[in-house]
Amino acid sequence: MEYHVANGPVAVYQLAQDTQLPAACGHGGLSEEPLGLPSGYPSTLDSKLAWKGSDFQNEDSYICHLTDEDIAEVKSTLEEFKALELDGDLVNVENFPLPTLAPKLAGIGHELHNGKGFSVIRGLNPKDFSVEELTMVWLGIQAHIVDQRGRQDHKGNMLVHIIADNSSADMLGHHRHSTSAISFHNEEAGDCVGWLTRSTSASGGRCIISSAYHVYNVLAAYRPDMIRTLTKSDWPFAIPKFQCRPVIFYHNSKLIMNFGRTPLLGNATHPRPSSLPQVNDRQREALDAIEAIARATQLEITTQAGDMHFINNMAVLHRREGFVNGQAGREKRHLVRMRLRSSALGWDIPEDLRSDWHDAFESTATKAWHLEPMPGDAFPLRKYTN
Repeated sequence: MEYHVANGPVAVYQLAQDTQLPAACGHGGLSEEPLGLPSGYPSTLDSKLAWKGSDFQNEDSYICHLTDEDIAEVKSTLEEFKALELDGDLVNVENFPLPTLAPKLAGIGHELHNGKGFSVIRGLNPKDFSVEELTMVWLGIQAHIVDQRGRQDHKGNMLVHIIADNSSADMLGHHRHSTSAISFHNEEAGDCVGWLTRSTSASGGRCIISSAYHVYNVLAAYRPDMIRTLTKSDWPFAIPKFQCRPVIFYHNSKLIMNFGRTPLLGNATHPRPSSLPQVNDRQREALDAIEAIARATQLEITTQAGDMHFINNMAVLHRREGFVNGQAGREKRHLVRMRLRSSALGWDIPEDLRSDWHDAFESTATKAWHLEPMPGDAFPLRKYTN
C-alpha cells in the first residue's frame, strides 16, 4: 500500500486521523501485536532533532553564508596548502587552518550532533577553482566540522559522484545515476553525510530532508505497534550484505534510524531475488508510514552550485526530487558525496551497525580518490546477487 499525502504543511493530528495509518494490511490486521512501545523506548523524543519543515520559515536559520572575508581566508589557505605539495586526502585542520572561519564551522559540527542535525554552507563559486582545488577546499572546510572520512564501497572510493547516466539500464536504474525522484532513506554508514554541489540541474533536483525524530514521535503517539515492528531484528536487509536487524534503535538515549527501501524491497531494475526473505505486510506498512510522515513534514532546500550540505545520517532522512538536466555543463546536476564521522562528537554505534561503520572508517583500508566520475568497474554499482 502506498501513502499519498497532499502537498503543504500537514498537522500531526491530521496525518494520523486523515490518513489513519491503516490497522490492516490484508492478512488479519495487527490486533495480535502488543499495543505499547517496546521496553526502554520513550513516549516522545524531546530534542532539537525533532522538527518539521514548517519550523524553518527563514533559510538563514540553517544556511551559513560565507562572507567575503571568509572566502578570502579559504583562498589564501588553499594556496598555502598547495605549496606544501601534499596529497589532497591529507587535508586536516593543522595544514588547512581557517582561524576566522573555524569557529563557525565548529558550531556546525555541534549543530549536526546536538542541534537540528543539518546545515548548508553557501557562498563559494566553483568557477573560481579548478576541480582539484575545489575538492581541496571541500575537504579543508569539512575537516573543521568532522575529522574522519569513510570509504563508500569495497574498492575504497571516498568520493561518490552523483550524476545522471543513461549509458545502460543498470546505470539508469541506480538511484545514483537516475534522474527520477527517490524515497527517503539513510546512507548505510556514516554518522554524518556531506555533499558538495559542483553544478545544478536545469530544473528540479532539490535536496529534501525530514526528521527521523519527528517521524518517531508521530508513530509513538498514534501507532506504537509500528515502533515495535521497526525495532524487531527480522528486517531482511540484503545490500551491501544480507543481514537481519532493526530499522530503528534507541541506543545510549539517542534514536538511530538506518534503512533504505531498495536493500529491503528491490526496485524495477534490480528486483529482489525470490531466494531472499521478503519484507512482510506489517514491515511494508511501517516503511510506507515513515515515507508518508516524512513527506508531510519535509524541508525542501533549493541548491546552488558551490553549496556544501551536511546532515546527521542517523537522525535526518533525505531524498531527492526528480530533475532535468540542460545541455550546458553548468546545467547538469553533479554532487560529490562523502561519509563522515567526528571522533569527538560522534554517537556510539549499535552493535548491528558496527560492521558497516568499521568497513567505512577503518584507517588502514585502501582508499581511492577520483576527482571525476569513473566507469562502473572502478566505481561499482551495488545490486542484488543470487
